Amino acid sequence: MENVDRLNSMIVTRDVIQMTCYFRNMKETFDEIGLEVTQENKKEIDRVIHNLVGVKYKDCSSTWREVKKRRSEDEGEFMRALKQALKKI
Repeated sequence: MENVDRLNSMIVTRDVIQMTCYFRNMKETFDEIGLEVTQENKKEIDRVIHNLVGVKYKDCSSTWREVKKRRSEDEGEFMRALKQALKKI
């Protein structure tokens, strides 16, 4: 039973990391725009961010690269666009 629990834990952890690999780097950004990321809303947030930066959903590495690029070009504008895109969540 212990091995099954460990395996289930690893599977859940793996899924979360794949879906939100760049979220840990955006905690401060989410805090700044007043967004609380939960288990229930993180998938939708992930989809919105992919759409905002024009990257195919689930392409985490490209999404994170584009987020960093846009923040470095004009952080204020990126934050405004992100806040507006996530307004419904």
